[in-house]
Amino acid sequence: MHFQARGGFVAPGTEDFFLPTKLGFTSFESKAIYLAFFSVLLIGLFFYFSSRKAKVMPSKLQFAGESVYAFVRRDLGEDLIGHEFLRFVPFLFTLFTFVLVNNIFGIIPLIQFPTMSHVSFPYVLAIFSFVVFHYIGIRRQGLGKYLKGICFMPGVPVALYILLTPIELATYFVVRPVTLALRLFANMFAGHLLLLVFILGGDYLLHGGIVAKIASPFSFTFAIVMTFFELLVQVLQAYIFTLLTALYIAGALADEH
Repeated sequence: MHFQARGGFVAPGTEDFFLPTKLGFTSFESKAIYLAFFSVLLIGLFFYFSSRKAKVMPSKLQFAGESVYAFVRRDLGEDLIGHEFLRFVPFLFTLFTFVLVNNIFGIIPLIQFPTMSHVSFPYVLAIFSFVVFHYIGIRRQGLGKYLKGICFMPGVPVALYILLTPIELATYFVVRPVTLALRLFANMFAGHLLLLVFILGGDYLLHGGIVAKIASPFSFTFAIVMTFFELLVQVLQAYIFTLLTALYIAGALADEH
């Protein structure tokens, strides 16, 4: 509990995001790593059972699985990428479901930890997106044409290339992957920290004096309200991460940037 030796409240901090396991197989183990593996198992089982006995009139489980796939296929694939979208749907679908489940872990009882609040996970996912859309662009246009399209935007006065070329290079090769990762990480980190403040604060007040005990339900109420708000943020961040990846792929497929 977040109490000081003198009985004061200690606000949660970054140390609450580094939760080692008790298995002790390696020094690199953490709750986040096991949750990432667990999410893969959970996603696989869900879509296996939702599709193994597919019917024309779908069951509730089948309908749920098909709705998630249809959403990614239509809204994040076809609408953004265009007629070549089908070959990218598996990647986008995997990306969306993986981020979504690991985000939602932050409000699941007994788990209550968003995997993406560890910055290494968003960075790895951003690197995957980074490699995919650059590979697509290079394969589609050739390395020379692809880099030329990035460095020398058409219709721009030659003198401005001195300023724009470094900016474009930094945008495509540094800013995009970094901001893609940090946006997801920052939202999950801040949201989880905020929930910890209200939950632990309410628990601390509950063990205090009469006035503190009276105030504690308000803290718990805010925690409940913030949990629903955090759910919205978790879903939205999974959507935004996949949306931006799809937009980057669509840009790589275009003849000109």
